[in-house]
Amino acid sequence: MQEATLSYLRCPVTKQPLQLLCFNKTSKIYNGVATEIISEGVLLSNIFCYPIIKGIPRLLVEAFIDYEDFLAKNLSDFEIRRQAIWTNHKELVDKVVKKNSHTKKSFEQEWNLFDYDKDTTWNADKPEMFNRFLRETDETVSSINQKVILDAGCGNGLLNNLIANAGATVLGFDFSLSIEKAFDKNTNPNAWFLQADVQFPPFANNTFDIVHCSGVLIHTNNTEYSFSCLVPLVNHTGKLSVWLYHPRKDIIHNIFNFIRKYSSKLPLKLQYYLYSFTLFPITYIIKKLKNSPQNKREMMIDILDWMTPEFRWEHTHEEATSWFAKRKFTNVKVTTNEVFGFNIIGERES
Repeated sequence: MQEATLSYLRCPVTKQPLQLLCFNKTSKIYNGVATEIISEGVLLSNIFCYPIIKGIPRLLVEAFIDYEDFLAKNLSDFEIRRQAIWTNHKELVDKVVKKNSHTKKSFEQEWNLFDYDKDTTWNADKPEMFNRFLRETDETVSSINQKVILDAGCGNGLLNNLIANAGATVLGFDFSLSIEKAFDKNTNPNAWFLQADVQFPPFANNTFDIVHCSGVLIHTNNTEYSFSCLVPLVNHTGKLSVWLYHPRKDIIHNIFNFIRKYSSKLPLKLQYYLYSFTLFPITYIIKKLKNSPQNKREMMIDILDWMTPEFRWEHTHEEATSWFAKRKFTNVKVTTNEVFGFNIIGERES
């Protein structure tokens, strides 16, 4: 984490500014230049405490549980804080832990398969990834220069690097440990990464020129509620962009959706082996017959992305348009419409 990141951050629960306790600083090489980063520390707000580990702020509501050993070792009043959190926010913490546990592990398993040197992201190489982002957000290379952009659910983080290379400052978050690979592989000092939950975004309101959330809201327990959590982050002349699954009149597609209602409840390791020996061979044969350029890992990542998340919702264009309209966005339009889903944007009323 660079110190400049702190001005954008807020406690995900109270929305208060955060106090930084720095334990260790190191250097990270960006484009051949060494930049000082905070590799270990803690961010404090009232009773809440959020560790910085491996250079990444861990701004999850349940961070005091996930990173208990680090906090107990490095924060002298951690036990007092922990007891205060349980006393005052037990219902919230229990709810968050329950809704997040499976999803964090699911996406961590998925992105751990990704090979940064050999794989593409959703069938797109780096130039196509960036061009897809521009089409989805209805922007150009020149229009995003100097803008502050949020990538809510950044996955492998490759897109963030490309956006930063175009002159933007981009903050990307994901809530699984895949964020560690994203941070390690980043080469641009203006692409910043943190671990966070889309329903508890740890940022000041009215901060971002563009908030982009691709394929994430539909993997939460309530798509529209998660959408509403991003709205305050958009500044008064800014834009919100989301990619969602839409319903399909396809028998195979709907059979897979029916299967995943039950198979997604199985332990994740069991799911991995189950799909490896059942869905993967079928997928491989079909895609090879269609001359798909995907390699085996990319195919398996696609299967895991579909089948293992606890939640997977589909929404119509009209439904998503109504979410923007309720919150007084203007110039709402669908920017891309593909086989599995669509991207829709709106501009916040000034």
